[in-house]
Amino acid sequence: MALEKLVKDFEKALERLEEAYLRARNSNESDYPFFRDSAIQRFEFTVEIFWKCIKTYLREKEGIECRSPKSCVREFFSLGYLTEGEAITFLKMIDDRNLTSHTYREEVAEQLFSKLNTYIIQLKKVLERLRK
Repeated sequence: MALEKLVKDFEKALERLEEAYLRARNSNESDYPFFRDSAIQRFEFTVEIFWKCIKTYLREKEGIECRSPKSCVREFFSLGYLTEGEAITFLKMIDDRNLTSHTYREEVAEQLFSKLNTYIIQLKKVLERLRK
């Protein structure tokens, strides 16, 4: 089943994101930019697999087709899989994912990195829901 494989890929991507985030947070000053940027790149991959997971879940379990990351989040919310606050966080997360091409600007990279822990916590919640 496509969904099972996607969920496993999502889980692995999320584990690697958290690992990169912790490495950056605990790194010394000279290594920090490298590990921060690595965590941001992992975030980019993880968001991609996250929305593809919910897209496949909606299609396979609910018979709903969604075409974009934000439309998938909205559908997932409308079916009760997310609270309103979670849906807002995920919509912001998708916006932040779209900013990753601008992380050459230090202020953008720092701003994005500062949100990663919150995003990791929320992504873990969705992962648990998808496993059930």
